[in-house]
Parts: sequence; structure tokens; C-alpha cells
Amino acid sequence: MTDPYKVLGVSPQASDEEIKKAYRALVKKYHPDNYVDNPLADLADEKMKEINEAYDTITRMRASGGTYTGGGNDTYSSGYSGGSGASSGYARIRDLLNQNRISEAEILLDREPDKNSAEWHFLTGVVYMRKGWLQQAREHLTLACQLDPSNAEYRNMLDMFSNTARSSPYNTADTGGCTGCDICTGLICADLMCSCCR
Repeated sequence: MTDPYKVLGVSPQASDEEIKKAYRALVKKYHPDNYVDNPLADLADEKMKEINEAYDTITRMRASGGTYTGGGNDTYSSGYSGGSGASSGYARIRDLLNQNRISEAEILLDREPDKNSAEWHFLTGVVYMRKGWLQQAREHLTLACQLDPSNAEYRNMLDMFSNTARSSPYNTADTGGCTGCDICTGLICADLMCSCCR
């Protein structure tokens, strides 16, 4: 992968807010809806994948205290190696979630070979949140945090999820059923998730 900061058009010294702003502007520019029935649709789709992967890489590096080291091999510190293995599959799943294509994201998650990774549990938790399955979402988000306790993204999502569910005046704890209040809480969490993944 090329330098993720170059992909987003920002410097490595840019603030998190500047990076998020640049990312959103690029997503708006290259979103597939802008290229329906356009011969450039495939190029735009590839660009979206590159943008999502770059943003995901920067977010992960910053959450773990890593930095881009550049060099000939385009390597990253703090555990990320710019390979295309599972991370590109997860980048595609994140892209689908950002486009609210929950069923497709769920299918890709089911096809992932490593269903014991923190990232798999995190994204599965997000899918369940979007579907309104709050108990399952909480279980997977909690497991993701246990598997990777230093990941700020996972911890922030679980905290937001817990705070939103706890603050509901109609919180009925874990009754196993799904009430109208559960659906509202799920929608609030999904809205929070959208702003976190971008």
C-alpha cells in the first residue's frame, strides 16, 4: 500500500479532525452513487477501496501509537504490515458498512477464515448493532475489547454502545426480547457507529 497520508492528501502531522475531514471529502467525491452507469465506475470503486484502507490504516496506527515509517517497503509500525491479507477483506467489510450494505458485510464476515480475531468480533458486533440485535452486539464488542484491549476504536464503540443503552429510560436489561425501545437504541448506536467509522 502507498503512504496512507498521501492517499488522503494530508500530512502525517495532520490532526485527527483534519484527517477525518479529508476522508469524508474523498468519500463524497468517489462514492459509487456518483458513478452509476458511468464508465469510470470501476476506477471510482478502486479509489474508494484505497481511501477506506488508508483511513483504516491511519486510524489503527494512531490508536495503537504507531506511525508510518515510509521507506521502500511501505511498512507500518505497531503491528500493521501493509499486506493485503485479512486487512483488505476487513477494509471491504468496513466499506460495505459505511454504505449501509449490512447483508453483504455479514456475508463477507461469514466467509472470513479467522473468526477468532478482535477485528472479526468488532465488525460482527457492528453488524448486529445495525440489525438491532443488541445483546449479540454487546457480546461481540466486549470480546473484541478483550482480545485487543489496547484498541481505542473497539473500546470507544463499546463505551458508546453501553452509555447509549444505559441512558435509555426504557432499558429493560437483558430480557432476551426485542422491544421498540431496543430498536430505537439500536438506531442510535448505528448512528454513532457511522460517525466512528468515517
